[in-house]
Amino acid sequence: MGIKDCFAAIPRKWKTPRLIIPLFIIELIIEIAALALFGIAQPDLYRTRLWKEGSEHGWNSNPNEIIYAYANYKPIHTPLPWSQFITNFNVVIAVLALFLLLCKGIMYITHIFYPLISALIHAALVALYATSIHAQAAPDMSDPSHPQPGAPWYITKSCGAPVRPSVRGYCQQAKGSFAVTVMLCALFLVYFLLSAYSLVPSRPRSRSRSSSVDTEAQEQKPWEMAQVPPPPTTPGGGLKSPMTPRTTAFNTLSGKLATPGKGKSNGNGKGKGKGKEPLARGPDGKVPLRHHISMGDETYQGPVGEAVRI
Repeated sequence: MGIKDCFAAIPRKWKTPRLIIPLFIIELIIEIAALALFGIAQPDLYRTRLWKEGSEHGWNSNPNEIIYAYANYKPIHTPLPWSQFITNFNVVIAVLALFLLLCKGIMYITHIFYPLISALIHAALVALYATSIHAQAAPDMSDPSHPQPGAPWYITKSCGAPVRPSVRGYCQQAKGSFAVTVMLCALFLVYFLLSAYSLVPSRPRSRSRSSSVDTEAQEQKPWEMAQVPPPPTTPGGGLKSPMTPRTTAFNTLSGKLATPGKGKSNGNGKGKGKGKEPLARGPDGKVPLRHHISMGDETYQGPVGEAVRI
């Protein structure tokens, strides 16, 4: 089986085509919300404020420790949920997902949004959004006196008291960002599962595919064993000589008899054996030629009393 046969064996039709457009609509709504939330949070609208609010309640490390470590030239690592990396990363994957949604819509309209392409795209998106979830819910163990073994406080705790009122709105935005990240990851996982389900060949397709392969093999087999047929022969042996009216006329003009097997005529008009009448020649010894053209027909003078038309 060649490469073309392998690609031809991959299913190109969705088993659940009615779910594609509703999934596109749901994805568009969630991605617009995610892009808005991630864009508002960049570069540092509320990340440091939430970090500082948690340190005041003893829920995580203090952001001032980073400044003290830099001032004293001490190596320190910024906790992942409070780093600038995760903020920029969320914006990048939100823009990428929205761009891929546009591409998916165009491919679906042009009927080239195959399950295999969908599986590859959404597998990558699931990996990216799973990374974002891990980073947003990563622990903060940089301060041994105030460890944070689980997710940040704005995810595990309420945004009400004892949180200050000026921070409650930012807390809700951070919760919303984490929620849309989880929703998009789950949605892309649904895409991937539907794609994988459509890639599994059904029994009727497997049978039709096997029967088509057998048919192609049977069609190609006689051609491999074919031989060139022998040329036609006469009953007495030998090849057939094609005879046309024009050939008969020119044979007659050249002094030969048109009918085989009844003798030949020499140049002096004397025939041997049984043949037709000799040609009538003029005083110069040449056969007189009477040329007549009528509606494309040509008439030549043959033997005496006989005209040959070609």
